[in-house]
Formats: sequence, structure tokens, C-alpha cells
Amino acid sequence: MLRFYCFFLFLCFCVGLRLVCSRHEPYVMRISCGARHDVHTAPTKTLWYKDFAYTGGIPYNGTSPSYIAPQLTTLRYFPLSEGPENCYNIKRVPHGHYSVRIFFGMVVEPSFDNEPLFDVSVEGTLVYTLPSGWSNHDDEHVFVETLIFLDDGTASLCFHSTGHGDPAILAIEILQVDDRAYYFGPDFGKGTIIRTVKRLSCGAQESMFDVDYSGDHWGGDRFWSSIKTFGQNSDHRISTKNSTKSTSKAPNFYPGSIYQTALLSTDNEPELTYTVDVDPNKKYSVWLHFAEIDPSVTSAGQRVMDISINGDTVFPAVDIVKMAGGVNSALVLNTTVPVSGRTLTITLQPKNGTHAIISAIEIFEVIIAESKTLLDEVRGLQSLKNALGLPLRLGWNGDPCVPQQHPWSGADCQFDKTSNKWVIDGIGLDNQGLRGFLPNEISRLRHLQSINLSGNSIHGPIPPALGTVTSLDTLDLSYNFFNGSIPESLGQLTSLRTLNLNGNSLSGRIPAALGGRLLHRAKFNFTDNAGLCGIPGLPTCGTHLTVGAKIGIGLGACVFVLLIATCITCWWKRRQNILRVQRIAARDAPYAKSRTQFNRDVQMARSYSHEHTRTAAENGPPLLT
Repeated sequence: MLRFYCFFLFLCFCVGLRLVCSRHEPYVMRISCGARHDVHTAPTKTLWYKDFAYTGGIPYNGTSPSYIAPQLTTLRYFPLSEGPENCYNIKRVPHGHYSVRIFFGMVVEPSFDNEPLFDVSVEGTLVYTLPSGWSNHDDEHVFVETLIFLDDGTASLCFHSTGHGDPAILAIEILQVDDRAYYFGPDFGKGTIIRTVKRLSCGAQESMFDVDYSGDHWGGDRFWSSIKTFGQNSDHRISTKNSTKSTSKAPNFYPGSIYQTALLSTDNEPELTYTVDVDPNKKYSVWLHFAEIDPSVTSAGQRVMDISINGDTVFPAVDIVKMAGGVNSALVLNTTVPVSGRTLTITLQPKNGTHAIISAIEIFEVIIAESKTLLDEVRGLQSLKNALGLPLRLGWNGDPCVPQQHPWSGADCQFDKTSNKWVIDGIGLDNQGLRGFLPNEISRLRHLQSINLSGNSIHGPIPPALGTVTSLDTLDLSYNFFNGSIPESLGQLTSLRTLNLNGNSLSGRIPAALGGRLLHRAKFNFTDNAGLCGIPGLPTCGTHLTVGAKIGIGLGACVFVLLIATCITCWWKRRQNILRVQRIAARDAPYAKSRTQFNRDVQMARSYSHEHTRTAAENGPPLLT
């Protein structure tokens, strides 16, 4: 029995060890924009990777307007000549919840606009617009921070020109955090993004960076601004390290914690009030941090406060000691409120006791994430961009349809309620100097209703795959250099009402299905194509042959030519042989004549001798006289 218990404990130990070892470290990616080599920054030797091959733009020497940003010496800026949208597309990002920070910089060059203004989007959702004067602040203006779920293996961070200088990016930081970090209610999840508006460390003398609760590395670190003025006359800070009332410390808080300092109201002004500027008609998630570190409060009921936001009481009768479970213990309250005006005012009014107290405030804007474009259609547009050699000035980076304030030039979008995604329903790239070819991948854009590529220098055949885009209503490929025949598949486009193929180098018979559509109020233009035939107004076609028949005729013609060549070769060789024989005969003629005469003489001699002998025999022996 003892052996069984020992084995069971050993098995539990192994399983626990495996679970501990299987917990992966959180994903961290820090990029020093414009750097040609990896960089380590003091004092912690934090590693920042070079950004080679992440994006376009131009690397340059740069500077940060604030000590808050990493102390890096390079940046990457994006001139308008390279397009109005430019993006960092970071791949192989594990699924999870992330804190994404983008630090802004300024180009070290007198001829550049020292303070560019532009928009920032994360995963296709517009999250920030740089305000005028951002470079003069030592707070959240010099960077944008968002908390977002990434579930497609990539992180797309885009910068959109607004005509006020070229976007310049100093650094990018992507830190994985706990999936429940800053959970604010039912709306929390993959459909929402929260952006940091303001963080305030109440009672702190200086701004600082601080790690999340318990120093958990899954939480990342947070920047906290100090509060210079809280209310009209109050500036009464209390600290567990250097308190005007006590020198006692809060044992439950690690060094540097936001709960080691607090702001306490005064006798003259018992309420604490703070007002922050916000954008109107948006939702904000407000996080209030408390810890009862005032030595004069030792038990529940001694300090009770009502907390209101913009005049509405959201947390009545807040007793920190009671709700936190004792003194020197943290209490966090959260609520989400809609704001119609341009300010968000937080008021803490004491009910029991004479003073209000607070340790820190966090305010986030709740942003509904944009639905992205169907991935297959994005890939179709990317193939079209590469095949047509789209000029840089058009951009075509990031998502084609979102953010809605910055869609791709030349691509029309429509929201598809069936898939809850954006789709491409039109392409208008006429007179853009395009010189490539039309790829078969255009068939991926299966929601297209109109295509206008007229007035360019596009060459090659019209892809037959275009006939599979059944929703196509208008197709204008006029005044290009398309060649070959018109695909039969275009006749399957039953919704096609306008077809302009004039001004190309097309040839062959126009598909009968297209010709028949002319009787149904369709507007087709095939003029200025010298080789087209088959409808009224164009030359009459000969016998129409299929492709197979044309191939058969071609092969037959080749065989016939080969046979004729073989016969001519045989006749020529035979003729050469005859001529050679005649030449030989002409050269040997004298010798043959003399030999013939000799043979004739011999034959005559033999004939005479034979006749003479026969006569003597017939006459008998001669008589002697």
C-alpha cells in the first residue's frame, strides 16, 4: 500500500512538472524602427529588433520628444510618394491577448515637418489620431497603447497620412498579456479594443513606469502620469514611503507599486475631483485603484465615499477597508460609461469621515473593432496589385476596406451581412499608367459588380476566369493592349450590361452568347479591334472552327508539307543519279567505239573463214593437174 501511494505521488509530481514546463513564455516583440542592427537599451539592456523586411518607408536618424519613449536613435518615416497607407505586418504572432504600443518620433532634419500628424490603425481599426502639439507632452500623447486580441497569426499596424507631414515611427512593442487582463464586462472580447486615454498615479511626484499586479510578466508594464493638480486647492499626497502623517509601509505592495502613494483631500475641500479631456460620443472604461494606507483609518466604516462620473453616482458608499478586506490592501473598481461631451469628470465625495482618498486612475476608450475584408478577396487584390504593377503612390497596404476613413484608392467596398465581412464590389483604376497583365486571380473577387481598367497599357489575353465573376455588371477594358480572342466564358455573365473592349488588339469571332445579348439592351463596344468579327458592324467571319479543329488542321498541314518535302528530296536524288550516269557514259564513248569496231572485224573474219572452209568441204579435194 505504501508503494502504491509513493507511485501515485510520483505520478502527480511528473504531471505537475509537465504542466509547469508546458507553459510557454509570453510572446514579446520589440522593434527599433529604422535600425539596421538589433539594439539594447539601458539600463535594463532591453532587446529591440531591427525592422529590416517588415515594411517599406525610409529609415532615418530620429529622436523622441519625450523621455517616456525608448532611447533609440533611428526611426522609419513614410513619405506620401509611397502611398497614403503604410503598414507593419508582423507574422507568426501566437493567438492571444496583447498590449500593442507604438512610439512616435521626429526626423532629425531641418527640412522635415517637426511634428507630423497622422492616423494610426491596429488590425484595420482606427485607434488614434495624433493631435497638434503632441510632441510637447511627457505623457500618453507620445505613444499609443491598445489592448487587443490577435487570432489570425499576424499583427497589422498601419499609419495613414492626413496631409500634415510624413508619419514617423520610433518603435513598436507587442507584449502578450493575460486573456482576462482589464476585463470590463460583457462587451469584453475579440470584438473590442481598448485604448489607453490616461493613467494617473495619485500622490506620485513624478511620472513612472510600473509593472502589473504582483509583477506578473504576463501583465506587461504600464506608464503612469503623476497628478499635479487634483481639484482646485488640494494637493495633499500621502505615501507609505514618505508620508506627512506616518512613515509606516504597506507590506502587501511591492516596491514601486501604485498603491504605495495616494491623494488625500483636505479639510477645506473634502471632495476630490479630476477632469480629463475625451472625444465625444464614445464609451470609456474607468478603473479606480484604492488602498487604505492612511494610518488614521484602521477599521471599516471610518471612511465611506460616493463616487460619481459626470454627475452620475456609479459607486455609492465605497468603504475601502471593508471591500478590500483590511487596510493596506488593494481595491479596484471598474465601470464603463458613455460620454457625449468632451470631458470626463470623476468626483469622490466622503460620506463618513472627512477626507476622500484614491491611489490611481486609469481611463480607456472602448473601441468596437472593425470587421475586416474577406481574406480571399484581399489576396485577390494583392495578386492584382502585383500583376498590374500598381504605382507606389496608390498604396494598397493593410486592409482594403478598413478603417473606413482610409479605404484603398480604386477599390470600392460593400459590407456583406451574410459573412459579416467587407467585400470588394468595384475596381476603378482607369488612366493610372498600369503596364502589367490581368491575372486569373481576379476571379477571387467574386462580389465584383464593376471593373474599369480603361486607358492603361495592360497587355496579354483576357483571362477566361473573369467569366466566373457572375455578379459583374460593367466591364471596361477599352484602350489597352489586350490580344487574343474574347473568352467564351464571358458569355456566361448573365448580369453583364456594359462591355467595352474597344481600342485593343483582339481577334477572332465574338462569342455567340455575347452577340445575342445585344438584343436585350446590353451596351457592348468592340470597335477598333482589327481582328474581331461575327456581329453586325464588324467583318464577316469565315467558317468557325473550334480550337481542336484548328489544331488538327495545323497538324495536317505540317504532315502535308513534310510529305511534299520528302517527295522533292527523292526526285532530286534520283535526278542527280541519272545525270551522274550520263556524265560517265559521255566520258567513256571513244574507247567504247573502237572496241565495238574491233569486235565487228573479228566477227567478219571468223565469218569469212567459216564460209571458206565449208565451200572446200563441199567441193571435195582439188584435182591434180
